[in-house]
Amino acid sequence: MLILILYFIAINFIACLAMFIDKQKAKHNKWRISEANLLTLSILGGSIGMLLGMSFFRHKTKHKKFTIGVPLILITEILIALYLMEKCSY
Repeated sequence: MLILILYFIAINFIACLAMFIDKQKAKHNKWRISEANLLTLSILGGSIGMLLGMSFFRHKTKHKKFTIGVPLILITEILIALYLMEKCSY
């Protein structure tokens, strides 16, 4: 269980950091982190970090795949976690 908690802390930190790095690169017209990679971080459990990064750095806030997609990914992950917790409690 501790490993799972540490994983989620790490992946959310990485997701938020990726949003910061991508925002900085966008400001300086440099190579960017692909949207697919950013969304993959969200799918891997970094949705909260991604949402925090979007909010703090005002990044990707006009892209529907982020403003709708990331919250949907988070909701889906929460529902899966609740289902698994319910299933494992029997």
